[in-house]
Amino acid sequence: MIEQETAQVDFWFDPLCPWAWITSRWMLEVEKVRQVSVRWHVMSLAVLNENKDDLSDRYKELMKQAWGPVRVCIAAEQKYGTEYVLPLYTAIGTRLHNEKAENTRATLEAALTEAGMPADLADAADSTEFDEIVRASHAEGIDRVGYEVGTPVITVNGTSIFGPVVSPIPRGEAAARLWDGVLLVTGTDGFFELKRSRTRDPIFD
Repeated sequence: MIEQETAQVDFWFDPLCPWAWITSRWMLEVEKVRQVSVRWHVMSLAVLNENKDDLSDRYKELMKQAWGPVRVCIAAEQKYGTEYVLPLYTAIGTRLHNEKAENTRATLEAALTEAGMPADLADAADSTEFDEIVRASHAEGIDRVGYEVGTPVITVNGTSIFGPVVSPIPRGEAAARLWDGVLLVTGTDGFFELKRSRTRDPIFD
């Protein structure tokens, strides 16, 4: 095992993204087996894709629907504090990805209740009140890695990357090994990219 000091990680996610969901669950596994402290932040696929002309009609509609969960997460953070971001993300993500729930107000209300906040905070999903803060949080993450990538974005000890993108969720020692590899590559001066085509769908188990 590689001995490590506590590593500070900043993690940007869009609740709608299944790949970010898997990476976030891996990050929680890493916290069990390595000295890691994670801060959770919202980014927005809707913001990332809003000026792109080559999107299908189906994806454009998905991006319209993507505003709701990020707005609610930001509203929760603003009203109740950053410590509520992860519990709410977990509650929303479990419903959307593991339970295949629809991205509806009822789903958001149930997630808010589970995370210990009032269900009427779901009003934020259809409001532009927090959009400036959504955009600022998104920019803080995506500006670190460039606009040709998506979610998740992580910053490790001052170095930022898109990913890792993985399926299924690495757990236990497998989670630790992947983390050690992330530290290795992000600690290499001038490292930019490792990538191959995805050959499987997201697996949430």
